[in-house]
Amino acid sequence: MTRFLSLLAACLLALPVAAAEVGDDGLHKTDWMRDTFKDLREDLDEANAEGKRLMVMVEQRGCIYCTRMHEHVFPRPEIADYIRENFFVVQLNLHGDIEVTDFDGESLSEKAATRKWGLLFTPSILFLPEEVPEGQTAAQAAVALMPGAFEAGTTLDMLTWVNEKRYALDTDEDFQRYHARRIQERAAE
Repeated sequence: MTRFLSLLAACLLALPVAAAEVGDDGLHKTDWMRDTFKDLREDLDEANAEGKRLMVMVEQRGCIYCTRMHEHVFPRPEIADYIRENFFVVQLNLHGDIEVTDFDGESLSEKAATRKWGLLFTPSILFLPEEVPEGQTAAQAAVALMPGAFEAGTTLDMLTWVNEKRYALDTDEDFQRYHARRIQERAAE
């Protein structure tokens, strides 16, 4: 019996900290995602009104990398809290049919919009500036694209780099240099 209880405890400890909820569309759902009309200019205005950055997260049903992010990276308190406090997140389905209105005014399905933006992998996260010039698409306006699944440190560094507008600084420290510096700083702590 002791052996059984030990095995059961080991199995339970191996489970993710918080299993991500999956919606009817097969995509993971979190409390920090917004349910909007998917008019990106309106979403940007709402994000700005809340003092947050617009983040467009593209995922697909059955994506093992999306699952990894939602079960092992996004639930981490330092990441979930940072997203909740600093980002307005709109989720799109790579193969979805819900209408999206891009910044250039074109209305099209999620799958047509993501194809137009050249997104091939999930998850893909587009980070938008506070102002998008007329005529630009979401992909053209994005200040950063996070293409794929990354571990917690890289994800938090990307969120921080975007939120602090480090991409706009007049330095040679692009994201990769910033991330390398943050890795060294964390190792020294």
